[in-house]
Amino acid sequence: MGKAASLHALQVFKCLSDETRLMLVLLIAKEQSLCVCEMTYALEESQPKVSRHLAQLRQCGLLSDQREGQWVHYRLAAQLPEWVLEIIRAGAQGSALRLEALGQRLEKMGDRPTRRAALC
Repeated sequence: MGKAASLHALQVFKCLSDETRLMLVLLIAKEQSLCVCEMTYALEESQPKVSRHLAQLRQCGLLSDQREGQWVHYRLAAQLPEWVLEIIRAGAQGSALRLEALGQRLEKMGDRPTRRAALC
């Protein structure tokens, strides 16, 4: 049984209790896949801080990563239980304005090849 299948409510809420981690999960859920440079740009946070939080979210079983050349893309873990997805959807509803602003910030970066050339 994988980490995602063995998640417990307390673990999920602890992982999402930090604003940065919550915004990372919500942004990744919205965009489906993001690399660290995109998240640091969108959140206006340092790369070490974002990477530390991403590692915690991976350890919790909420995120998975995939290397593509020098970039590491993060996405929601496969097989998350429906109750976890419901929490993420509710978080997105409750953070709709902030999430929209982060999405607009990402759009300013251009498409992925442009983002990579400029920021990653």
